[in-house]
Amino acid sequence: MTTTVVGILGFLTIVAIVVTLFKSKTIPSIAFIVFPSILALILVLGGYYDIEQVGKLIKGGFGSTGATAALFVFSVLYFGIMTDAGMFDVIIDKLMKLVGDNVIGVTVMTSVIALIGHLDGGGASTFLIVVPAMLPVYKKMHMRKTTLLRCAVLSMGVLNLMPWAGPTMRAASVLGMESGALWRTIIPIQIFGIVLCLVHAVVAGLQEKARGAGLNGKLATMAVSEDSEDAEEIKQDNELARPKLFAFNILLTIAVIALLVWDQFPSYVPFMLGVAAAILVNYTPVKMQKKIINRHAGPALMMCSTLMGAAVLMGVLVYGFNADGAAVIAKPGVEMMKTSVVSNMAEIITMILPATLGNHLPLVIGILSVPLALAFDTDSYFYGMLPVMIAIGASFGLDALPVAIAMVVCRNCATFISPMVPATLLGVGVAEVDIKDHIKASFGYVWIFSIICMIFAVMIGLMPL
Repeated sequence: MTTTVVGILGFLTIVAIVVTLFKSKTIPSIAFIVFPSILALILVLGGYYDIEQVGKLIKGGFGSTGATAALFVFSVLYFGIMTDAGMFDVIIDKLMKLVGDNVIGVTVMTSVIALIGHLDGGGASTFLIVVPAMLPVYKKMHMRKTTLLRCAVLSMGVLNLMPWAGPTMRAASVLGMESGALWRTIIPIQIFGIVLCLVHAVVAGLQEKARGAGLNGKLATMAVSEDSEDAEEIKQDNELARPKLFAFNILLTIAVIALLVWDQFPSYVPFMLGVAAAILVNYTPVKMQKKIINRHAGPALMMCSTLMGAAVLMGVLVYGFNADGAAVIAKPGVEMMKTSVVSNMAEIITMILPATLGNHLPLVIGILSVPLALAFDTDSYFYGMLPVMIAIGASFGLDALPVAIAMVVCRNCATFISPMVPATLLGVGVAEVDIKDHIKASFGYVWIFSIICMIFAVMIGLMPL
């Protein structure tokens, strides 16, 4: 089986997953397991891999997502406990006094919190700061949760250009320059992007307001009749509330987030410690502790199963084999004995593009970056595709820097709508949104956002026409 055939099969697998999810034929975890497994079987029958190698690929995928799975479980439990204890009720009341019935204020606040929270460049930590704080406000204001995510991911995409963030560091390593030097070059684009994401937040707020969102909006009036049906659930929530422990719970949450941002421990450790402290202090009887855990076990299991399914997807598509026969993600300087499916997909793209649009390669890459983000993980995109694109650009007399800028800036906008990025799965899980709904609600905006940033880069001379 040739590498071209393998690449085509990879594209078919991605398309099958996206179509299946968009048509609501199954849940994400099942799609992430079934289609890559079918692909793996075809590759075995075609002689590209053997059964033992497929096992190593899947094991490699679990190695890259296992830590995030633990983060899934304990972050859901932690924020569930804090919600039951009533900590967020107090925060919501303070936020509601601040924004009142201002729907636009809520969307702008979401973007600002995401901009600040993503200064460390960590997608998972940013979602865990933004979503739990703002989700209750969106519910109370009758605003769409997909709007919350869209405001957050656009802000996160812009801040992801920081020199310590993954994409910029990867691109800089391929260029053979310091990530700080690359960042200084694209600072004007980042500043423009920050302004643009705040403009988007205002537009998103106007859209929500037009729908009737707000404390006294049309949607609030329509929801009054449903409140009586939730009386029993509200009564149960009041029994679990621990208003006298608010100071302890808020200090504990600050400590957990501080440990997360400090980044000296695996990201799941602060939440494991937080869950242990929160449940011991807030709910002393063992029976009550079991009740609380069972109360949030369903969402935690659903999120974790999605990530475990994504591990199969990542393993089969992203991992290949190095010269020692170990399953690894290809990086510069690593000799590969067997290239990954995603690497072969990248080769197909590079074969198609230069024949027709080589002289305008940066623009072509910029336009295609958002759709490609749905199919390529960050490592494969920058370590697999960027070096080849730079070589193609050189054959047409193009410098490497504009090509890299196009790939970094435009791809970053789409980082957190990609199912190939584990943090995206965490974000949609915490926000209680299906991945397909997140992609549907955000894809068009993200694509337009990235193209506007690209046009700005052309206007200031960082990218050629």
